[in-house]
Amino acid sequence: MKTIEELTFTDDFMFGAVMKNEDICKGVIERLLHIKVEKLELITLQETISPYYETRGVRFDVYVKDSDKVYDIEVQNHEYKEIEKRTRYYQTMMDMDMLAKGANFKELKESYIIFICKGDPFKLGEPCYKTKATFEHHPEKIFDDKTHKVFYNASAYKKETDPELYAFLQYVSTNIPEDDFTSEIFDKVEANKRNEKFRSDYMRCNIHDFDKMEEGKEIGRNEANIKAAKNMLSEGVDADKIAQWLDLPLETVQQLAEELKIEA
Repeated sequence: MKTIEELTFTDDFMFGAVMKNEDICKGVIERLLHIKVEKLELITLQETISPYYETRGVRFDVYVKDSDKVYDIEVQNHEYKEIEKRTRYYQTMMDMDMLAKGANFKELKESYIIFICKGDPFKLGEPCYKTKATFEHHPEKIFDDKTHKVFYNASAYKKETDPELYAFLQYVSTNIPEDDFTSEIFDKVEANKRNEKFRSDYMRCNIHDFDKMEEGKEIGRNEANIKAAKNMLSEGVDADKIAQWLDLPLETVQQLAEELKIEA
């Protein structure tokens, strides 16, 4: 967990705080996709989508909508394994979210999943990777389902030829602003660090995440102790000793012993 003074634009909490500014969010999208954005209808941060309670949800860094498009913008400071499958799942959740709100198939908006990576996600040395689906025997024909997946490798910013995108990727990579737009982002970052609400929100978020992490560790320890207790019971170790050694309630160990008898 970084201190507030150590935060940069690419840290999740700071990224969301800066991107909720519509002008900056529009500017980032326009530079990354080389399109003109007239107006954004919705910008949500850390948006969690889980269409059904039993499904695994997904939490988007920045989820944006305009009149005919939706954008999921993710920032990645570290390498993620299976990033291809991750984008596949994100796309599924985006589509289900739109349909869950009453849309017909034909009304599904054009969607963009954008990953801004500080490193090279595919190790091919390119500053930008765009995917497209084509027909196997007709590669000139695009299978146009109006979905787009775009990945940026900020570490290769020197290979980028578009001046505005070059400056943005350079800023992501080095944290040094070189043009008016990246200077505006840099100023927002520094202003947030001085903002009391931002500082308290960040600390509260860190405490929440720490509590969740500790809760997960405690669950893991309990599960490991239960498994160890079962193994010991199978070897004939006395329940009193197991409870003492593993710091488990004697009643819990005795219940495990009864369950093992039933299973046997």
